[in-house]
Amino acid sequence: MSEMEMKERFFAYVDERQRRYIDQLGEAVAIPSVSSQLDIHLPDIQKMMKYAANFIQRLGGQCELRDNPDGTPERPLPPLLLGNFPVDPRKKTVCVYGHLDVQPAHIDDGWDSEPFVLTERDGKLFGRGSTDDKGPALSWLWVIEAHKELGIELPVNIKILYEGMEEYGSEGLFTFIRDEHDKFLGDVDFFCISDNYWIGKSKPCLTYGLRGLAYFELLVQGCEQDLHSGNMGGAVREAMTDLIRLMATLVDSQGKILIEGVMDDVKPVTPEEEALYDSIEFDVEAFKEEAKVKSISNKLMHDNKNDLLMARWRFPTLSLHGIEGAFSGSGAKTVIPAKVKGKFSMRLVPDQDPVRIEQVVRAHIAREFEKLNSPNKVEVKMLHGAKSWLSSPDHPNYAAAAAAIQTVFQTTPDYTREGGSIPITTAFEEATGMNALLLPIGACDDMAHSQNEKYNIANLMNGVKVLGMYLHELGKIGGPKPSSCRCIPLTKEELMVPGAFMKGFRCKCEM
Repeated sequence: MSEMEMKERFFAYVDERQRRYIDQLGEAVAIPSVSSQLDIHLPDIQKMMKYAANFIQRLGGQCELRDNPDGTPERPLPPLLLGNFPVDPRKKTVCVYGHLDVQPAHIDDGWDSEPFVLTERDGKLFGRGSTDDKGPALSWLWVIEAHKELGIELPVNIKILYEGMEEYGSEGLFTFIRDEHDKFLGDVDFFCISDNYWIGKSKPCLTYGLRGLAYFELLVQGCEQDLHSGNMGGAVREAMTDLIRLMATLVDSQGKILIEGVMDDVKPVTPEEEALYDSIEFDVEAFKEEAKVKSISNKLMHDNKNDLLMARWRFPTLSLHGIEGAFSGSGAKTVIPAKVKGKFSMRLVPDQDPVRIEQVVRAHIAREFEKLNSPNKVEVKMLHGAKSWLSSPDHPNYAAAAAAIQTVFQTTPDYTREGGSIPITTAFEEATGMNALLLPIGACDDMAHSQNEKYNIANLMNGVKVLGMYLHELGKIGGPKPSSCRCIPLTKEELMVPGAFMKGFRCKCEM
């Protein structure tokens, strides 16, 4: 069978099964697998994992629901789903990652339809988890199903790793990756993750960079319990006053981080890097709709496309999130809070180490608190830290995805970074040395984590086609399996990629 005939048969098969795919996505969305509420929804997450495991078994794949390594009898956690479709040990192996848990949702939150009932409106499928991440996760199974029913051999070996705790920190998955890097993951040559989104609504993209994260809690305590402002106002040094003043020293109204030393490790933008931004298709005015500022100020921090995108992806940011312990209800309450906690986080970029960032933040708070001459107690905690991630758009894994997009959409993808963090990407690469690809198939306005989350039917259908073509492009990559021997000559360009030796170019034979 020629490549053209294979493609035409595969595309026709996918097109004929649109209703079937929507119905199966509806079955998955109907399972409220909310990982942040394990006391209520652990059975639902387990049900969702079994749903996918049964699908894999129906397709003839090897399947295991592995006990979560971080679970305990006192706090059981959802299992990990390990799938395997071996074809030929000499062929390349791709591991596809996805998650089957979702964020909480209730119609009273402002949904236009029941969040756990997949509802079709105007070519869109509304439902919690439709785009994040049940639709993309099921798409891999639909791709395998198509090959099986069409009698087309898979061009690569496929391993599937699905979890049920991504929306709550991926508990257990990092332990699994550490323990299984030379077992289940030992023969993996490429990773592919479809858990992010296009930068726009119509043009596909490939994501090669993510920011890291440092999340902080700043506590100020002034007394042992809450006090009456009429009796004690003016008599005690109020914790809220100190907290507000400290929080105001972190970032200014223009978004500039005011903490000394934070920018020391941020590299300047090179002309080559700026050229990647020049070619990106991005509508600043349309983005105002996504940012929800049109009816308020109609202003963004930057009017220029490149400056705006770099502010979102390329440079660190600091955001203030809230104050715990303060009165936040409606009406009036004349209380002096005894103890308040300010929440803020920083999004980090390559070369910024969360450990060093914690040090400079602590030093900054200490200096600023000393200026207040306050008798109150102050404490800083970094609740979570994750390194940023940066890959190369020139890697063969990315080239395969770009070729697949060209086949389906008749266009080259934009190469983008993202401001968010997907720590699992770094974990895969650091544990195995193999390249991880972020291949988004959802649109920028899918509203993941928010009300009225949706998945465009067009994105669903084209997403299945892109993932299928991506597998065949991977199958064309010559040379030995990177997981066993990476004796690929290094070009000058490859050597200049940050971390090139850890991204699939170095030969294990030398180790």
